[in-house]
Amino acid sequence: MKRLDIGVLSQQSGLPPSTLRYYEEIGLIRSVGRHGLRRQYDTPTVTRLALIGLGKMAGFALEDIKALFAEDGVPQVPRAELHLRADALDEQIRGLSRLRDALRHVAECPAENHMDCPKFRRLMQFAARSSGDSKAKRAVKSPSVSTR
Repeated sequence: MKRLDIGVLSQQSGLPPSTLRYYEEIGLIRSVGRHGLRRQYDTPTVTRLALIGLGKMAGFALEDIKALFAEDGVPQVPRAELHLRADALDEQIRGLSRLRDALRHVAECPAENHMDCPKFRRLMQFAARSSGDSKAKRAVKSPSVSTR
């Protein structure tokens, strides 16, 4: 089995050694030994780090990502959770698209005063509601699956 020095793994994954050490500390990855004082990892760790990165991009917390791996390191991807995550991303994309369109309108609005623009006023109302909604969502979100 080929071993990768922590520096090589850092280069291949694009993650600093401090992140690799942290991931090891919380149990996301495991070193297979040391060469002097430097940690050594097996080659499947590169794939595992890519999966961790994908999970982070999808909005999973590190604890959630850790739960996606079996004891032997094989990914156990819960398809139902992925569907929920994809649905949440779709909703986020729709919201961001509406916000983008509204901002473009405001930037190009012919109204002399933005407060006279009905679309700008609706944007402000939407922002006020969304701000309150996101605080409520954060307060009640599931500990195992975050919605953002």
